[in-house]
Amino acid sequence: MFLFLTVVQAIVAAMLVGVILMQKSEGGGLGVGGSPSGMMSARGASDLLTRTTSILAVLFVALSITLAVLAADEGKVEAIDQSLQRDTSAPVSAPADAVPLVGDDPLAAAAAAAADAPESEAPAANSDSAIPLDQ
Repeated sequence: MFLFLTVVQAIVAAMLVGVILMQKSEGGGLGVGGSPSGMMSARGASDLLTRTTSILAVLFVALSITLAVLAADEGKVEAIDQSLQRDTSAPVSAPADAVPLVGDDPLAAAAAAAADAPESEAPAANSDSAIPLDQ
């Protein structure tokens, strides 16, 4: 139902734009000639376009209100879901002394940690297991 009304509203909106663009800014309507007493005279076309614009505008507003009510009813929660339990324990954080700082410079600490690492853990620059730069 909601999708159908949305499609209808899109069609009404496109028709409303088309009808509004066909009107002359002075209210002359289509601007076509013809017999003054006929239905599609300048005055008759203006009256038809004005009437059509009014009908489409009322229809557009009514559809907008209907869709808003339907959307509000779809999102309504019947009962609050309380199945998720919160973890009330305090978060575990690393001790402040876990990161060895040299002064206040973390880069110096990383360089010192790399210098302390054994040579077997560091990859060799000319080894065959190194990844080529062109990949």
